[in-house]
Amino acid sequence: MTPYRELSKEQLQAMKGDLEKQFEEVKAKGLNLDMSRGKPCKEQLNLSMGMLEELKSTDKLKCETGIDCRNYGLLEGIPEARRLLGEMTEVAPEHIIIFGNSSLNVMFDTVSRSMTHGVCGSTPWCRLDKVKFLCPVPGYDRHFRITEYFGIEMINVPMTPTGPDMDMVEELVSSDPAIKGIWCVPKYSNPQGITYSAETVKRFARLKPAAEDFRIFWDNAYCIHHLYDEHQDFLVEILDECEKAGNPDMVYKFVSTSKVTFPGSGIAAVAASPRNLADIKEHMTVQTIGHDKINQLRHVRFFGGIVGMHKHMKKHAEILRPKFEAVENTLEQELGGAQIGTWTKPMGGYFISFDALEGCAKKIVAKAAEAGLKMTEAGATYPYGIDPQDSNIRIAPSFPSLEELQLATEIFVLSVKLVSIDKILEEK
Repeated sequence: MTPYRELSKEQLQAMKGDLEKQFEEVKAKGLNLDMSRGKPCKEQLNLSMGMLEELKSTDKLKCETGIDCRNYGLLEGIPEARRLLGEMTEVAPEHIIIFGNSSLNVMFDTVSRSMTHGVCGSTPWCRLDKVKFLCPVPGYDRHFRITEYFGIEMINVPMTPTGPDMDMVEELVSSDPAIKGIWCVPKYSNPQGITYSAETVKRFARLKPAAEDFRIFWDNAYCIHHLYDEHQDFLVEILDECEKAGNPDMVYKFVSTSKVTFPGSGIAAVAASPRNLADIKEHMTVQTIGHDKINQLRHVRFFGGIVGMHKHMKKHAEILRPKFEAVENTLEQELGGAQIGTWTKPMGGYFISFDALEGCAKKIVAKAAEAGLKMTEAGATYPYGIDPQDSNIRIAPSFPSLEELQLATEIFVLSVKLVSIDKILEEK
């Protein structure tokens, strides 16, 4: 395909006329398609329906310690659930606490606790003149909304193919005591699908922060969310590396089964050093007497162990893989060589990241909406919703059916072409 910028003004105008006719035809269909969030589709949710049959009213609902899961007790979670999620995120069960259904909730609570009571005895962040967080971009919008909610200043750190720009991270963290944390989605990152390299993880573990209460918020959301059996990214375990580097307390590692079982009824956990866990538990004893142990038991019995969980995730991959490939194939066929956009081809996770020509992302998303396609708001992958280049768009292929996804991708491609042609015509 000839790059669009190499076409004459007349050629572009003629192309635009044809594309506008196609767009109006699609628009006339009155479609209502949703690629706005990485929600599992109905077929994925159906994979876990058997879990609802695991516990019956006639069962003895006791965990392996003999405690009745219907009653109070076991603030840290039942031992078998700590073991299961520990295996999921590659830590020993004694280093993990089980929470409710949402890891996002745990992250919010962690920031809130740091604001009001400090980190392991340090000055509460709310008493400081300035609190800052590093935000690898493009990144996860809900992370950024948490820090924005608490009035924390966010600093963009560019992502590279191996993870955040570590030269920048090291320089900022070591020189500014107001920097208290960094958001990370280290495996199959949201939205690019990047997995941090071994060297990146080791550099994180060797950070020398100016703030004693600096913490890495390691959101391992997609740790077992592979799309392929034969091509899987590998992530070095961060807590182990921090221990080796003499920084055992520097990381909070978050994980959940939100996209493994039911997003609204999964189980979440945080893994951390003994000192960090003791600090967390001190506040938990005031906040709750314990989370839903019946749901924890239900998950444990459904999977039987980590092997069962991996088998379950292969079923997810069989549903998701054709969707990702359908989007990638359409993008390649329709935009390959046109030089009006680039996109990632992740080996796992839930998103494809698309970078349009500078200044085009908002217009593309708005154009797609005209034809009935709802997408993540342009700019959402940056703090404060401001993408300095106005180019990044997050594509979420999971929720629509394959047929709907094909239509959605066609609308997206038409929108990219029309907006890009207008930009190039303005420049000519």
